Amino acid sequence: MIIQLTPQAEQKLKDKLGDKPGTIRLIYDTEGCGCAVNGVPSLRIVDEPTVDDSTVDTGSPVPFIVNRRQEIFFEDKMKLDADPGVCSFRLDSSGQHYGTNIQIIDTRVQQL
Repeated sequence: MIIQLTPQAEQKLKDKLGDKPGTIRLIYDTEGCGCAVNGVPSLRIVDEPTVDDSTVDTGSPVPFIVNRRQEIFFEDKMKLDADPGVCSFRLDSSGQHYGTNIQIIDTRVQQL
């Protein structure tokens, strides 16, 4: 899987990661959507990949992963964009539009 990050998306992801270690995970969130095939794309910041994750090629230093079982919900080549004035992302491919209000949630364990 390849996700082309626009400069705006790359900068927003870097800002969200900050100076703490973390990886961006693309997910197909089905919680509250009725069934496993109805869902919405979302982004999570996680501490590290699991054995069930695949690396996503972004051509960027921003680490990006997707769960192997959720790859089927996405096309092989996509583009992630961000509006500098809004706290959400837009994910598109040549075949479809995934959403304009894709949220990113930081799920990293907070260390004191």
